[in-house]
Amino acid sequence: MKISDLIHPELICLDLNSTTKHAVFNEMAEYLFRAGKIHQPHAFVQEVLKREATGNTGFEGGVALPHAKCASVLSPAVMIGISREGIDYGAEDDKPTHLLLMIASPERACEAHIEILAQLSARLVDDDSVSRILACRTEQEVIDYFCRPDAAGEEAPSSRPSRGLIIGVTGCPVGIAHTYLAAEMLEKAAAEMGYEAIVETNGSIGVKNAPTPGDIARAEAIVVACDKQVDLHRFSGKKVVITGVKAAIKDAKGLIQQALASTPQQASATAKNAAQPASSAGSQLYKSLMNGVSYMIPFVVTGGLMIALSLALGGVPTASGLAIPEGSLWNQVLNVGVVGFTLMIPVLAGYIAYAIGERPALAPGFIGGWIANTGTFYGASAGCGFIGAIIAGLLVGYFIKWLTHFSWHKMLQPLVPIMIAPIAGTAFIAALFIFVIGAPVADLMAFLNHLLTNLSTGNIILIGLVMGLMQGFDMGGPFGKVVFMFSVGLIAQGQTQFMGAQAAAIPVAPLGMALAAFIGKRFNLFDEEEYENGKAAAAMGLVGISEGAIPFAARDPLSVIPANMIGSAVACVLGFVFGLNCNVAHGGPIIVLLGGFDKPLMALLAMACGTITTAVIAIALKRLKMAKKQQILIQSQI
Repeated sequence: MKISDLIHPELICLDLNSTTKHAVFNEMAEYLFRAGKIHQPHAFVQEVLKREATGNTGFEGGVALPHAKCASVLSPAVMIGISREGIDYGAEDDKPTHLLLMIASPERACEAHIEILAQLSARLVDDDSVSRILACRTEQEVIDYFCRPDAAGEEAPSSRPSRGLIIGVTGCPVGIAHTYLAAEMLEKAAAEMGYEAIVETNGSIGVKNAPTPGDIARAEAIVVACDKQVDLHRFSGKKVVITGVKAAIKDAKGLIQQALASTPQQASATAKNAAQPASSAGSQLYKSLMNGVSYMIPFVVTGGLMIALSLALGGVPTASGLAIPEGSLWNQVLNVGVVGFTLMIPVLAGYIAYAIGERPALAPGFIGGWIANTGTFYGASAGCGFIGAIIAGLLVGYFIKWLTHFSWHKMLQPLVPIMIAPIAGTAFIAALFIFVIGAPVADLMAFLNHLLTNLSTGNIILIGLVMGLMQGFDMGGPFGKVVFMFSVGLIAQGQTQFMGAQAAAIPVAPLGMALAAFIGKRFNLFDEEEYENGKAAAAMGLVGISEGAIPFAARDPLSVIPANMIGSAVACVLGFVFGLNCNVAHGGPIIVLLGGFDKPLMALLAMACGTITTAVIAIALKRLKMAKKQQILIQSQI
């Protein structure tokens, strides 16, 4: 792939009509649409706005690089627009933006495509690049500027006497434009100062050009210009400056000088600075949560699908629930799946903690997540589930971050990341759950069980509403387990209508979120990863595994949990209204298939109504949330 493959005359406008940031996005997207590079221009613009919400893509000097990587892009392209009057883009120098390069990337951008974008970024590092492009009077002149071969006759940096090695690390949330433009600026600045440069890029195609331990050992200084999580412990003992990616684009030479003048960083100091200054507290919290969710998802999918497969093909309805014969092949498949499900909660907690407190927080995060999910540690009949894991991960992460903030004695410094911090963090979170958090959780579960017992002789609509709300709240967590154990206990007394109502509510959360992901992806409310998670959630929902909805709830609890609760309540209330009876301690359509319901068609209807309710509410809440963000962004640009 060459630069000319991304830039075409029909994708160049020498005089944009728009005068506002939002309007210019729409105008440039129309060029991409007419050239057949994108479909649904409105959806593409929404993705561009979403990227802008994470950080303005306008730079000093009058240039901006709005971009998006999404399903609306049919083939990679760059639209170049020139505004003669200038646009108030929100650049840090408060000056108008005249040159805009709108980059459209497919969801699965290839490595060659990203490398070409890096070359395009290199054309913008010259001091006079913007003025030279603005001076172009034809589309072909613009193309010639970007497609020109590198100037010949310049002395290559490698032929000059080197003053030493400078290592750079760049990365932005999307990993397309800023990552490579910052890398080019660092390389150029280092060469001008007489230094050799190795710049690691953390882009959308992964980590490239990573320095070796030998490179790090001989480096004079390290410049980390990154807005995403990177391993900083490898730079312990070196001169390091840590900042956001835009700082390298703005003043790469100044950052190198700052790094050279700094004092060597120890592990604790490096970890202390791991959170980038450019990120707000809310943004850092969200990134930490997403870090845990991304590592948890493979465990949810693997464990959930193996359990679903074993139940679907080897499950036998019994009085105590859906069982798989001991010693059978499917029983072994079930056991392996249970391992995955058992690990998913500690993994969620561990990697949330890791994102905040770096490597010293990983072990106590895992252990804290395990304790949070195991009620026997604090006398409860069930653990705190994924909500407890999130709490454990955040508490451990910030505790370790605070602990490593101190300037430890040089004799103790090597022990901090491998012994002092992990042991102190583990003792902290274990004591907190066992002696502080655990007792209220156990009391709450006892109260909920008592509440259900008192309601069981009253209005069926009220009991169905309470059971459904509890079932949908934490998807297999303590609230759902209280309802489940309550319903199972009544089966032994011959009261199977409670299990019938709950069995209809159990699959609603995963099936509802799967349906929401399938529909919502068309409106760019769910990304590709969530769409794929929806497939796994659908499979789990069919066999009554409510945990399939946890990745959605952990990612966006304010939209997903209310939708799950209301949908589950609808299914549970309908279960009572329809008079469903179920003598199998399980739920989902698989119980209908195995003959566990006395009214199979009515059971499916209750599940379908709950599923649709959850999907509709989840989509509505996500659209409301997206519209609010876009409105705030638009108002900030006026």
